[in-house]
Amino acid sequence: MKLHFAASTPLLACALAMLAACGESGNTNAAAPNSIAAAPAPAGQDWTQVVSTTSDGGFVMGNPNAPLKLVEYGSRTCPTCGNFGRTGTRPLEDTYIKSGKVSYEFRDFLVHAPDLGVAILGQCAGETPFFPILEQMFVEQDQFLQKLESVPADFQQRLQGMSPAQQATAWVEHLGYLDFVKQRGLTDAQARQCLTDTKRIEELAKVSEVAMRDKEVTGTPTFILNGDKLDAASWPQVEQALKAAGA
Repeated sequence: MKLHFAASTPLLACALAMLAACGESGNTNAAAPNSIAAAPAPAGQDWTQVVSTTSDGGFVMGNPNAPLKLVEYGSRTCPTCGNFGRTGTRPLEDTYIKSGKVSYEFRDFLVHAPDLGVAILGQCAGETPFFPILEQMFVEQDQFLQKLESVPADFQQRLQGMSPAQQATAWVEHLGYLDFVKQRGLTDAQARQCLTDTKRIEELAKVSEVAMRDKEVTGTPTFILNGDKLDAASWPQVEQALKAAGA
């Protein structure tokens, strides 16, 4: 099986540099003159507790009928994505998603060599813990990146000739992501089963392929609001676009 990752430079070089494709963006979204009304959540819940998978391979939080639909294509090992996750997640949830005005969908975009395995583990536990695990991965991202910056040569050599599933497992073991998810409710057996799930691997690769081919996504993070790419890579920029759209 051939996997297509999202960078023209060699995948391992992207992993070691930790810079490839991070922080690229698109066009500015047009302003909307009128403020959008809030929408009540289901009884006993707030909208941040409403999470589901999407046909585009993402996980969406919030009002499924929200007039403003924010999509992020992100890499869990991209520092710019990590900064957004640490600074933007809570205000996005508290101010915009809980109001029912905005839904937020995250789609894993495979840029760096470890991304396949890390994304698999991030999705393995299912819908309810998806966003808490995503946020915690970004909060603790620095410790993983430090290990990635000092990958020994013999580890890189061992990756040669491995299948995608074997490489994914090797990366998450080496960087500590396997222990990370085991501390958050996944058993070792559950995590390893997800990592060797061929269908799951193919579906994750397809998300990146479709994004590059059909949506002109070339790097992370890429934010799309109601179908339009935003000229935004940070929370203040995304919030400005949401306010301009009436949130």
